[in-house]
Amino acid sequence: MSTLTADEIRRALHENRNLPHGAARNAQAEALTAAAEVCGDTGVYRAALINQIDSYEYSAERSRMVVPFARLLQEYDRDPSAFGPGDAHSLFWRFKWVSGQIISSPDVPISSVTGYLDDMEKRYRIAGYSERAVRQSEYFLADAVGDDERAERAMAQWRAADRDDMSDCHACETNSQGVFWATKGEHAKAIEVWEPVLTGEQTCMEEPHRVLARSLLPLLRLGRTDEARSHHLRGYRMVRGKESLLRAIGQHIEFCALTGNEARGVEILAEHGAHLRPLVDVKTQLDFYAGVLVLLRRLIELGHGCDPTVPYEGSAQTVEELHGVLRAEALDIARRFDVRNGTTRVSERLTERLSRAPLADTLPLGVRSAALPQPAGTAPAAAPAPVPVSATEFSGLVEQARDARDTGHPDADRLWAEVAVRVSALPEPDVHPLLLAEVADHRALTAARAGAPDAAELLTAVRDGYRALGQVERAALAELWLACVAAQAGAAPEEVRALLAAGLRAAEALDAAEPLRARRIAVAELSALRLEPYLRSAEAARDHEHENEHGHGHGHGHGHGHGHGHGHEHEHGHDGDHEHGHGLLVAELSSFVSSYGQTLPDLASEAEELLGRLALSQGDTERALELLASAADRAVEAGRPWQAADPLVLRAGVLLSLGRAEEAEAAARSGLEHSAAVTDPEEQGLVRLTLADVLLRGRGAAAEAAEHALAAAHWFDQAALAADGGAQARLMLAQAYARDGRTADAAEVLQSALPDLLEHGEGQAVSARDFLGNLLRDLRESRGAAEQFLLAADLVEDWEDPRPQAGFAQAAADCLSDAGLADEAVAAYRRALELRRLTGDAVVSEVRILRSLAWLGMREEVTEETVAAARVLMDEAAEVLEAALKAGDAEDPELLSELAQTWHQLAQVLDRLVSSRAPEEAGESHDGVVLSTAAVEVLRLEEIQLWERAAALYAGLGPEHLQDRFQCVNNAAWTDHERGRPEAGAARMSALLEEVESLPEGTAPEWVVPQARRIITNLTA
Repeated sequence: MSTLTADEIRRALHENRNLPHGAARNAQAEALTAAAEVCGDTGVYRAALINQIDSYEYSAERSRMVVPFARLLQEYDRDPSAFGPGDAHSLFWRFKWVSGQIISSPDVPISSVTGYLDDMEKRYRIAGYSERAVRQSEYFLADAVGDDERAERAMAQWRAADRDDMSDCHACETNSQGVFWATKGEHAKAIEVWEPVLTGEQTCMEEPHRVLARSLLPLLRLGRTDEARSHHLRGYRMVRGKESLLRAIGQHIEFCALTGNEARGVEILAEHGAHLRPLVDVKTQLDFYAGVLVLLRRLIELGHGCDPTVPYEGSAQTVEELHGVLRAEALDIARRFDVRNGTTRVSERLTERLSRAPLADTLPLGVRSAALPQPAGTAPAAAPAPVPVSATEFSGLVEQARDARDTGHPDADRLWAEVAVRVSALPEPDVHPLLLAEVADHRALTAARAGAPDAAELLTAVRDGYRALGQVERAALAELWLACVAAQAGAAPEEVRALLAAGLRAAEALDAAEPLRARRIAVAELSALRLEPYLRSAEAARDHEHENEHGHGHGHGHGHGHGHGHGHEHEHGHDGDHEHGHGLLVAELSSFVSSYGQTLPDLASEAEELLGRLALSQGDTERALELLASAADRAVEAGRPWQAADPLVLRAGVLLSLGRAEEAEAAARSGLEHSAAVTDPEEQGLVRLTLADVLLRGRGAAAEAAEHALAAAHWFDQAALAADGGAQARLMLAQAYARDGRTADAAEVLQSALPDLLEHGEGQAVSARDFLGNLLRDLRESRGAAEQFLLAADLVEDWEDPRPQAGFAQAAADCLSDAGLADEAVAAYRRALELRRLTGDAVVSEVRILRSLAWLGMREEVTEETVAAARVLMDEAAEVLEAALKAGDAEDPELLSELAQTWHQLAQVLDRLVSSRAPEEAGESHDGVVLSTAAVEVLRLEEIQLWERAAALYAGLGPEHLQDRFQCVNNAAWTDHERGRPEAGAARMSALLEEVESLPEGTAPEWVVPQARRIITNLTA
């Protein structure tokens, strides 16, 4: 590079500024500085030094800027007159950067740091700058060395000094001033100070990125968890992959470690594992390592010390090994600072950070993270020994468990699990045989619900055990569970029916004086009714496989506890059998409700819920709604409100589908209220997901919908359904966040759920990619948005209707163009145009594609050839519109507006050629080709004619197009001015002004009249 000319170096510097920040850009910047020093052009040399400093500033090599800055300062001291105002400002501005770096470099003696700040203060004073930036640097030094009194004084002087050209941007100053309060433990004050940055009022290249990360722990300590969650979701998107923001990335990792989101922290660490190495900027290394160490310590505490983690300098590491390596390096860096500073401030802060305790057991973030694996190489941890309790307390626990079991309370399983643990700790002779049988009953039922292969064997033993103890009513229940387990295992219908019949007989055989006899009979009958649809389906499937056996019947009957009974034959293989069977089942369930509605309302509630579901399956929604409401009411009246949750949730969904949003919300809220005691995580997730859906689709209550969707995702995760219900909950959460204006939060959540959503069918995959593409486009992440739209287009490529593919191709082209990927954008636009023309019903889209292609054709250079090609495309767009107007409604406002816009843009295309090739612009053209004066005049006249035509169309479209019309008239007026006819241009604008002033008050925007008057004045000046 040492042989480059000054012009070549200037061009290379321009290219270097457009490279991504990092080591590669820094290396090239260094090489360009060396080449500039050799070439002998001092101006280029100064520009190269500034470029090198700037490259370091936004990388993990910030501390290297000290050397090129010292060389730049030497240049200034050698010849200050060579520095123009801009160069001088650049020099003094970077003084602040370097002051921060020498403070953050433990190898720079404290005396040298102090001397540097003294020199900075002197130079700023001579140059006439405020002391604000100097006092800021003094504060940084005092805080770093632990001189709190001086830090307080410097902070006060910093804030009191006037802002001027050397003051840091508002956002950066606000960041540092908020940190001042946060380090004092005044978290509310810190958040208050940071508020302008957090709300977007103050921004810069690295803000609010850094403040969002800094605010995480203060918000948690203030109990403002929703804000902390949002700041993590939004903030991590901003810092991900940026090496100059490793400190902030470390803070996000630490936040995850302290909120029960260790798995998320591990994912973030894996994304940035390449930066776990000695860095040039050791202060950044220390801060990044500290956040990582908090995570690693938590993983060790949770039993994951032997798990593999990210490599360190190419070597595989376990969690414990990596923790040891990073901790030693961090402590060594802190020691170097302490030696340099003569205090222990840095080590004390590091120690405090590494010892922080979790601030929340679990703070759901909404994003999908893979669960941590079981600790490697270790057996599952043994359950802790139960805390000894007195005999009275144990007796109370048993009674509580029995009561929960008998009332169907969801907490029964937890209570019996606790009883089982305590029983296992006692010698068997000390435990009553009935209690042993009940504990065995709990274990067998748990196995049955889980589909364990030994469930039937366990239940048989339970039944026999109860019989041996004379607990025949408990044995009767075990009989019924055997039937359910058999059905679950796919047993033959005859076997299941035989078991059901045995269960019913066992219930009916109970002594008439047994208080639970009627209930046991009813439970047996309801169990049979529940299983009946499954049994009929199984029999029909079997009969279909054995065509020669059609026509036989399976009879069964059962009597109700109130002395009535009935039986019927089940026929299979005939068209009317399904309806006949459905009718019989409805009749039996209705009879059950009538028989037990007063005496056993909880069982009648279950039967009514079944009836409601059957009514839905037959399309009788109104009847279903009545039955579901009645089922819920019966459950509440029976003192079992948790049983009302399911019918209410189903009812809410049906009402929402019917557009009855208020009723749906009432049902969903009632379902949530009644689910308070429900312990099943899947049911909890479903209740909240339903309410979120109702709120969002009903009255658009996005913020509250987000709360419930977030909770739903958490519950589904607990139920090991993250890929199913959890994915739907996250989709709902993203929709709620997007509706609430939290676009970044929505994108982060949706991206985490996308792999799961893609497995939920083609329709949902297309919808999810479309949604994510739009979110990313709103966030100006154009490349990512284009990728999603292109992938969506691939998914719909084989659809019969080409319009969805055309829409995605066009959206992708727009994003590719915004991202500066012109060639890719052109290809996508051409594909979209081809698809649009297949449908023949998307004129506006076709026209917009043609106009976009016209502009992209001039992306590299404006020449007569590229403008001619653009003109052809613009003319084609106009022809398409004119043909559509002729074939349809000649007054179609959308088509007329697009035609005006096409003429307007064609005029702009011609103006681009004039601007770059007119004789007066010749010195700026790339190739020196200049248009003749006559050619320029012809083009300017055509521009005016096109703007006049566009303005006339806009005038006919009414006041809502006044801004477009104003722009056309303004362009034409100034083109008149360029032609040497300013009075003609002023006359155009005056005519428009006169017309606008005659409009009714409030018709035209307030800015039009004063702006028109200014233009007229400037044209005639």
